[in-house]
Amino acid sequence: MIDQWSPTLFLDGNNQVENAESLDALRTVMIRNSAMFQTAGCLRYAQTVEDRKTIVRDYLRWYIIFRNHFQIQRFKDGLATLNLLNALQQHTSVLADYMCYSGKKMTAADIENLFGVEFSLAGSNRRRDESRIMGYWADYLMDCEEKNEGVSLEDILMFATGLRALPPAGMQPRPSIDFIYNSTFPLSNTCGNVIRLPVSGSYEQFKTSMDFGIQNSPGFGQP
Repeated sequence: MIDQWSPTLFLDGNNQVENAESLDALRTVMIRNSAMFQTAGCLRYAQTVEDRKTIVRDYLRWYIIFRNHFQIQRFKDGLATLNLLNALQQHTSVLADYMCYSGKKMTAADIENLFGVEFSLAGSNRRRDESRIMGYWADYLMDCEEKNEGVSLEDILMFATGLRALPPAGMQPRPSIDFIYNSTFPLSNTCGNVIRLPVSGSYEQFKTSMDFGIQNSPGFGQP
């Protein structure tokens, strides 16, 4: 019976209960979806419109936990194989970032701190030029963070590493910045997590080169 109902049907019925504005509307929704709520074990005769909160809570508990009990138990058994389940239970806050998607928006500071820099010899002309380019790099990251068009910070990470999000466990090898003197456009080695920045004469040239190189690279714009 459950297999005949789509997830959309389950959630639509629950949303109708949650959005019921009167007792009559709530009872009508419950009757219309009685088979579904009976399966979930939360079919009842509503006494007040506030009963919708209890119904929604009980329904979601069944839909998320009890309906998937077998799968959840198998997942827990798998985690327990290497004693990871025990570690998760004892250190929940420490391991949360590794197990749960946070949705944290990437910032220019995240990208700037992620990369190490391979500078030329201190005191050399190249070292002076590379220090200037690193200033352009910091400005470019800020521009990408603040603007909603063109190259994004996720595009830069994808270009340099092949990833669109920062892994909680970090990256190996650590992403690094190198400099290229014989190309107008940036280059990258995603296997080594290396991005090579062009040594441009001005920030405008640097930004134009970076935008063109990243936007015309394989995979740009893909999710």
